Amino acid sequence: RRMAAAAPHHGARVRFVSFPNVPWPLATIVASRAMEDAFAADVCVLDSICASLAAPWLWTRSPKRAVAAILHQPPGGIDHGALRSLAQRRLDLATYRRCVALVLASSALESSLPRALADKSVVVPPGSDPYSGRARAARNLRAGRGAALLCAGNWVERKGIVDLVEAFADLPHATATLHLVGDPWAEPRYGAKVWLALERLDVLDRVVVHGPVSAGRLQELYAGADLFVLPSLREPYGTVYGEAMASGLPVVGWRAGNLVHLATDGIEGALVPVGDIPALRTAIRRLCTDGEERRRMGKAARRRAAALPTWEQSARALFDVLHDVSGRARV
Repeated sequence: RRMAAAAPHHGARVRFVSFPNVPWPLATIVASRAMEDAFAADVCVLDSICASLAAPWLWTRSPKRAVAAILHQPPGGIDHGALRSLAQRRLDLATYRRCVALVLASSALESSLPRALADKSVVVPPGSDPYSGRARAARNLRAGRGAALLCAGNWVERKGIVDLVEAFADLPHATATLHLVGDPWAEPRYGAKVWLALERLDVLDRVVVHGPVSAGRLQELYAGADLFVLPSLREPYGTVYGEAMASGLPVVGWRAGNLVHLATDGIEGALVPVGDIPALRTAIRRLCTDGEERRRMGKAARRRAAALPTWEQSARALFDVLHDVSGRARV
């Protein structure tokens, strides 16, 4: 949506075409109409979520218009079981071989692609809004405790919400209040595990479950929090990390995914070994209780975020790629 809004400033117009809302892989059978509509444009830009659905159509036809793809997940997807991931990976790669350009959301995705696709790949990270200091800070997030922790992410297994709850549970009660933002039922089975952990570990009196919130409300929570924590196993980019850093929050998470490209351990936050809950707990407690270190890291995080691309810079990079491939046939 941000790129579509910016398109007229870059000599382009974006029209969205949806694939049928039916279970995978049945949508591959009824995807022809969507693909026909998409090829009314000068460039057909496929989102990586639907790359597998387009594969049969692309391999049974010879489209005359250029096909590009925007990847914000590795081939095979990121939240599926082993069998679907294997099958979807084959279809995703079949689609990407038909594309003239692959736009990757982060450098972390480069290693997920075969070398043969490297020449047509370019990294264009999502943008961020420059820090203005104008966001109204949500009030009283600490709730009488030493610090306010913010976690923003839907309750899906790779986000590590249960790990965070377990690390948080053994902190002294006066240390912090934890705020959880995101859809609790994005993955119903995992969401049930999170609720069970909250109840079993008896932390509901110091955890606030916000559920999904608006972008404006999330900015208020960033502005009012002291620390951002998201122990995610796989983030192709991790927009929320960049947003938190732009708001001057140190970030804490696993040393995994794209976080290692956004923050440095000990500088803008704390990156701990994957699955090491005691280390996660120690990092959180240290930053909750050491205000001077927290402020130092927060300033460094804001400086680092200022070096990340703005939405305008990302839009310019994306539309430069799309103008370049416009009119080029598939390879």
